[in-house]
Amino acid sequence: MIYGNIDGVKNSILNKLETACDIRVSKDCILSEELVDILVEVTQDLKREVSAAIDRKGKIISMAIGDSSTVELPIIDIREGRLSGVKIVHTHPNGNSRLSALDMSALVKLKLDCIVAIGISEKEDLKYNVGFCGIENNILVEEEIGPISIDKVIEYDIIDKVKHIEKLMKTSEIIEDDVERAILVGIESEEDLVELRELAKACNVVTVDIILQNRHKIDPALYIGSGKAEEIAGIRQALRANVVIFDDELSGSQVRNLEEVLGCKVIDRTTLILEIFARRARTREAKIQVELAQLKYRLPRLTGLGTMLSRTGAGIGTRGPGEKKLEIDKRRIREGIFDLNKELEKIRTTRNVQREKRSRESISKISLVGYTNSGKSTLRNVLCDVASLKSAVQKDKVFEADMLFATLDVTTRALLLPDNRVAAVTDTVGFIRKLPHDLVEAFKSTLEEVVYSDLLMHIVDVSSDTAELQIEAVDAVLAELAAIDKPMILVLNKIDKSSQENILKIKEKYKNLKCIEISAKYGTNLEGLLKEACEDLPYTLKKFNVLIPYTDQSMVAYLHRGSKVESEEYNEEGTLMTVQGDNEVYNKCEKYILV
Repeated sequence: MIYGNIDGVKNSILNKLETACDIRVSKDCILSEELVDILVEVTQDLKREVSAAIDRKGKIISMAIGDSSTVELPIIDIREGRLSGVKIVHTHPNGNSRLSALDMSALVKLKLDCIVAIGISEKEDLKYNVGFCGIENNILVEEEIGPISIDKVIEYDIIDKVKHIEKLMKTSEIIEDDVERAILVGIESEEDLVELRELAKACNVVTVDIILQNRHKIDPALYIGSGKAEEIAGIRQALRANVVIFDDELSGSQVRNLEEVLGCKVIDRTTLILEIFARRARTREAKIQVELAQLKYRLPRLTGLGTMLSRTGAGIGTRGPGEKKLEIDKRRIREGIFDLNKELEKIRTTRNVQREKRSRESISKISLVGYTNSGKSTLRNVLCDVASLKSAVQKDKVFEADMLFATLDVTTRALLLPDNRVAAVTDTVGFIRKLPHDLVEAFKSTLEEVVYSDLLMHIVDVSSDTAELQIEAVDAVLAELAAIDKPMILVLNKIDKSSQENILKIKEKYKNLKCIEISAKYGTNLEGLLKEACEDLPYTLKKFNVLIPYTDQSMVAYLHRGSKVESEEYNEEGTLMTVQGDNEVYNKCEKYILV
């Protein structure tokens, strides 16, 4: 019986493969020329992958037809301390004989004796690559040789190789290797690649090499050009990297083409950022926003993505609603986007109600904005410690850590400013260079807090060598949100780690903005920051004098609690006070106001 995708395949071809199942391969050989001839002939007719599984007796136990890039494998019995006893010989219609990411994954996970890929091209002779299992530091790894000729494949001593591998397996305590090792590739600047390494680190990916290519024009097929792609393929094989991450957004066809050449999973910067967001999202709103961004990103790429949409995929880029099936119907994704937008609309309505309530209560609104990992969450936490309302209920602190996108969930807390006004401080999502447009769109309901703020505190990691580029990136997002003209304080954070030269350089460049130096970690100059905030926030309090009789001393307590008391003295008629308060305070004590 022939397995796999046989719909529409002629009976003559199926019969040919059925006949091929009777072929016997010599026990001490990987394959036979007779078998190769049939596999190549069928592949050229169908333009699809064809695979044969061979046991150690030389019997063909399974034959399958796949599509242009994948083929179904038989169910294989995997035992402890030994290989499966099965060899897989399959074709690559694209002409590239290099083992793909899925080939490598199948080799190790199924403990195959070996796997052979035959590259079939109309312009060139057949190429053969052979993969074996190996052991390195008690981890089962893949070893690849090739491209080689068919004579060398037939002459290879497979029996001796299998015995050697199984001997190592019995003397080693093999552990599962789930570490992702990445090569980072970019064409713009080293700074971008340093940031990409931090993004990879946030996904627990180990960076084994960084490659920067000076290129003025992006290659439409491979992004970096065929020569450089082949060079990276060699480096990847030598360093045993299992993922290559590109610093720019790739099209679906570029991902597919690169995966064929590099033989491993390929993802771009956008996928990496979406993965971080998917891992860090905690609240229902953040999860909805991330899922919406994922679906919008994947919708136009469904037909192009390769192993990222595979059932056997794992690690970064394969999490979330986009990979539940090998292929996702576009109509269902559009329906999902529509439903998620409706959910976000409900959340947006709730936020509007909360915002209107704060406006009625004359509460000033401050938003902390800035590059990711600039110290916004740390600053928000220490401000709540030093300037919290006495009557406020103690709430959990925002998660803070020295990593990119440590927090995604927007929180708002009340502060008591030095002039006795109450302000609502909102900690927002961090920005980043090349922030995916779909993410900005998805987080619009969250970022609206910035739009409606009375004051923006732009937090800058002044110790960073790329601080100026980070400021420009944040300004670009603020401009996209139409919030760039809001009153703003440039908060130069982490002065404890920065050189004075760097601080002066930024203050000189942004001398048109109000700059203040702080260290959120050590609480340096926070009082100065709050005083600057008082000056820049619109002042809506009224100043008036009241004489409150001794029979209504609860009003005195209320004024001390809800307004700023400038002076207080006692006379025969009652308590004479000069206070500053909002409209609500003014209305409550109107009958005691002295004209």
